Amino acid sequence: MLQVTEDSIDPIFNAPYVDVSELRGSPAPHRYVHGGFKGTDARFSLYFPPAAQYQGRFHHNTYPLAVSEDIGPFPIAFEVATGNLGFTLDSGAYYVQTNMGGAFRRGEPSIAAYRVNAAAAKYSRVVAAELYGAHRPFGYLYGGSGGAYQTAGGAEHTSGVWDGFMPYVLGCNNAVPSLWSARLNALRILRKRDMFPGVMDAINPGGSSEMYRGLNEEERAALEEATLMGFPPRAWYNHQTLHNGYFSDVFGVIPQLDPTYAEDFWTKPGYLGSNPESSIASDRFEFETTVAHVVDGPPRRVTLTQVPDVDLGCAHLTLLGGAAAGNSLHIALADGDTVGFATTSNPAVLSAIRAGDRVRVDNSWILAAQTYQRHQVPPSPAEYGWNQFRDSAGKPLYPQRDVLIGHTFAMNSIGSLLTGRIHGKMLLVQALMDIDALPWCADWYRSEVKKALGPRFAENFALWFIDHAQHDNPATLLAKAHTVRLDGPLQQGLRDLSQWVEKGVRPSDSQYTVAASQVQVPAAASERGGIQATVELKAIEGAGVRTHESVTFSATVDVPAGAGRVVAAEWDFEGAGDYRVAEQITNPQPTVSVTRTHSYEKPGTYYAVLRATSQRNADAHTPYGRIQNIARVRVVVT
Repeated sequence: MLQVTEDSIDPIFNAPYVDVSELRGSPAPHRYVHGGFKGTDARFSLYFPPAAQYQGRFHHNTYPLAVSEDIGPFPIAFEVATGNLGFTLDSGAYYVQTNMGGAFRRGEPSIAAYRVNAAAAKYSRVVAAELYGAHRPFGYLYGGSGGAYQTAGGAEHTSGVWDGFMPYVLGCNNAVPSLWSARLNALRILRKRDMFPGVMDAINPGGSSEMYRGLNEEERAALEEATLMGFPPRAWYNHQTLHNGYFSDVFGVIPQLDPTYAEDFWTKPGYLGSNPESSIASDRFEFETTVAHVVDGPPRRVTLTQVPDVDLGCAHLTLLGGAAAGNSLHIALADGDTVGFATTSNPAVLSAIRAGDRVRVDNSWILAAQTYQRHQVPPSPAEYGWNQFRDSAGKPLYPQRDVLIGHTFAMNSIGSLLTGRIHGKMLLVQALMDIDALPWCADWYRSEVKKALGPRFAENFALWFIDHAQHDNPATLLAKAHTVRLDGPLQQGLRDLSQWVEKGVRPSDSQYTVAASQVQVPAAASERGGIQATVELKAIEGAGVRTHESVTFSATVDVPAGAGRVVAAEWDFEGAGDYRVAEQITNPQPTVSVTRTHSYEKPGTYYAVLRATSQRNADAHTPYGRIQNIARVRVVVT
């Protein structure tokens, strides 16, 4: 792998140019500079604040699916990956983003992984010196999910280009697709008897905590497998609408890299499909129909003449007739009789489909893939989510495939597997209710960095776990009742990272333990550390609650030492994700207690929620660095 240093010259990206330099006023005054590298498709954009606002640093956002160098949404709906220009300018920094090389990203993973980013970051210093005078700006690279791999890869394969790194919601080397497939297996099995409501009743506040109670052997095994893989049980809250998610596009690649897997799954010993005691065979379907209509899109979709009453999501469509006969496409979405395909689908096959073509739709592959994790055990037990599939001697319990899909994806994302050999300071931010980058993966990478850096570990690595946070900001009312925004911790993380690099003020680590692949944090803020307040909520019900009778709620919000003060508290008594009652906090303090009464008009079980917000500088009005946490309590009304 090409190692990039502050003084190295990239053999391809070495002739920068600027084609736009202009003043802009939104969202705040700044100079916009656009350019690229001659002879390539690599492009960059730079956004510089006024000289009086500039503090000698830059923020550089990265995400592998960025198709534009300009700040803004990505093709995938991942809100927190999008850079926030207003925040960057408010932080006294200029902003950097690239298109990862455009067409040049193909064929050489290091180009999109870090080389184009590094070339743009280094050239941005040249432009900054022209605008503000001679100096060397401090640089901070950050990115989430796939961008977290790129950020960690940048930390490992460059030195002196950036000074600090903030990956967030990071996976591990073998994450894809196993972290998702185990979840789909549990969804398929527990949905048959609608067992998730009982699981959540046990997990929710006031529940028995015995989430396996009432499950049969197959259901228990599936739920336990997902839990040992690291799926956070609280995240089953949206089990009714939980679907294939990011797995849809990734799944389309598995048949290309491991073409015989499905056949082996259904025919060979050691695979679930050949086990006569499994119920999986009864879930298998196959039917033939024809293409009624082609929807050009984009994206290109097809309407089928006839479909059975089954879930077509993640099934395969095989063309039996027409110009593309013999080819197969992975169905990524289904809306009635109309289906769409994975972004990894062959465009030539898609364009060849015509109305009247005979097709076969079957789900043999998706069913087989739901236990793919058992056949993808990585060489090292350090990625401990897979250790449930090893015997006492450490050998795999199930037949193993010749290809590790996760390692292939990691290599294609950053050009190598992650090793932990970082250059510069890193603050890793992980979400404790994340189902797409499981929480324990941060602990795994922390161990890799500690092993690689030895005595230099503590001065270069810090870790925050954010409770009640998921992969992205909550988008639905249901999500808002169970989770909090992630962008506040990320904003404060960038500011704390810059203080660490520039002034030697190290962020406070989150304290935690790991048991059976589940990350657990202390209940008390003084013991938990990190950046996020803890919230303790109680409902004083007396002998019981009847309709129209008042219930008294009391809560204490406690911010870890040095992490700020409480600036807001909001109530959602119905647990509907709608915070309509706000406390008036006129004097922000590190610890705040609040009390409210509420009555319910209808009988039922409610989960009242208090959402509290802290801010490092006790600024109740700024939109930046607002750190949320919630607590929920069960109220039974008769």
